Amino acid sequence: MKKLESSLTNMVVVLVAAALLMGGVLAYINELTKDTIAAQAEKNLTDGITLVMGGGQLNVTSTDTVKQTIKGKETAFVVHHVANAGKSLGAAVESITQGFGGDLKVLVGFDPEGNILGYTVLTSTETPGLGAKADKWFQKDGKGCVIGKNPSKKPLTVRKDGGEIDAITASTITSRAFLSAINHAYEAYMKK
Repeated sequence: MKKLESSLTNMVVVLVAAALLMGGVLAYINELTKDTIAAQAEKNLTDGITLVMGGGQLNVTSTDTVKQTIKGKETAFVVHHVANAGKSLGAAVESITQGFGGDLKVLVGFDPEGNILGYTVLTSTETPGLGAKADKWFQKDGKGCVIGKNPSKKPLTVRKDGGEIDAITASTITSRAFLSAINHAYEAYMKK
């Protein structure tokens, strides 16, 4: 068999063929897994709502989308109103903001008065070992506890900015972004 001569045309043809083949493989795998990924995301949201609202038998009674303009950009917040045996427990609010490493999506639970019941980080691209600590740092035993606080009394900010919350060590940008997400979630909840 004769070896193909190395030319620009041959290299381009081989490169395009390889790119098309790999693109097709990726599209096929995406099609195979999209339902599983969507189901897992829905389960994570359901589990997250249960977690941030304190657990137990909860029912999401309604879901609203609240739009706010933040830094000149329209942002949508999803408010999941939660009840137990017909009694309103408050709401779990999905909030997204820009962190150090990209988008930081947080689910925050509020009681009817606006006190924070809990939170969970839904998605994060923050630095492992630094900004990624946000999922635990702001919990009850953490140095920057936000549980039980009400953003209406005083917006949540880090000590470095005159607030009461300790920032994650070496991760002030992520801490600011996280607290901003909670403050904006509270505003969306109050607009419900």
